[in-house]
Amino acid sequence: MVNQDFWKNKNVFVTGHTGFKGSWLSLWLHSLGANVTGYSLTPQATPSLFQLCELDQDIPTHYGDIRDQKALEHALHSATPDIVIHMAAQPLVRASYVNPVETYATNVMGTVNVLESVRTAVQKGINIKAVVNVTTDKCYSNQEWPWGYREHDTLGGYDPYSNSKACSELVTDAYRNSFFQGEVGIGSARAGNVIGGGDWAVDRLLPDCFRTLQTGGTIKIRNPYAIRPWQHVLDPLSGYLSLAEKLYSEGKTFAEGWNFGPDDGDGKTVEWIVKQICAKWGTSASYEVEPGPHPHEAHYLRLDCSKAKFKLGWYPRWNVEQGIDKSVEWTRAYLASEDVKAVCLQQIDEYLKS
Repeated sequence: MVNQDFWKNKNVFVTGHTGFKGSWLSLWLHSLGANVTGYSLTPQATPSLFQLCELDQDIPTHYGDIRDQKALEHALHSATPDIVIHMAAQPLVRASYVNPVETYATNVMGTVNVLESVRTAVQKGINIKAVVNVTTDKCYSNQEWPWGYREHDTLGGYDPYSNSKACSELVTDAYRNSFFQGEVGIGSARAGNVIGGGDWAVDRLLPDCFRTLQTGGTIKIRNPYAIRPWQHVLDPLSGYLSLAEKLYSEGKTFAEGWNFGPDDGDGKTVEWIVKQICAKWGTSASYEVEPGPHPHEAHYLRLDCSKAKFKLGWYPRWNVEQGIDKSVEWTRAYLASEDVKAVCLQQIDEYLKS
């Protein structure tokens, strides 16, 4: 798991640090004593976890588009990072049907731009030791199998988002083989459906639920029987950090793709998740199934994380019910105008002690 001493005074460059997962990761890294520099669009959600935690006061930030190669390269080079974690993305399936070109440009060429910036940084003598490219569990060619996908299974993706992330994996492999056979370890990380406090994205299940519950409305769900690998945000983030540590210290040995998903029992249907949220929220919370048709989404998806457990010593610490509990706890604290940065740090501490 995460070696807390490792990160002290490490220079870490994070793309997408103003997003939901990026804000949690940046806060965690800063609390560990890392020197974090971020490159991202301005916060896209309203409200924004990044702004609520006032992370712009703790983390030097370059606001820019991952598609802008020159701006990205300048920011990365000036940060002189030891470790690069690439999280910037167009992260939504339904949005990829609306804007497929933007999705591919961001998720594929964005990855090219990050790795090219790393390549030119190394040529200049900047001592980057590790790169983690964060993709998704949806990068696999989904056969609706009842068992989990392993890292060597076929990549694919039905929709533009999923397919663009499979392409990002292929780009990573090509750059690794062509340019980084020496001291730089480059790995990719594939996580499941992430939940947690501070997510306000549109077309994600928990944010949509919480928005509706705050107004007293009825939650509407599209695919009640779709099964997903649900996990609290701290579980995959701990995987990214564990992988980065190994890439930094042992390079090529760990330079490959890695799954960071929940245990098999936490693959639950959308309807099961919504029922749990309604029960934990209380009052008159209710839901209904929204009639279709809807754009295609995978029905069944599960990850096999045996490799990460065996080789990295990583494992999920919080099950899906704990993840929902922590998400509800965070949201209620926010609605009560509590210090959400303190809530995040408290949950990180609880996670590390669990």
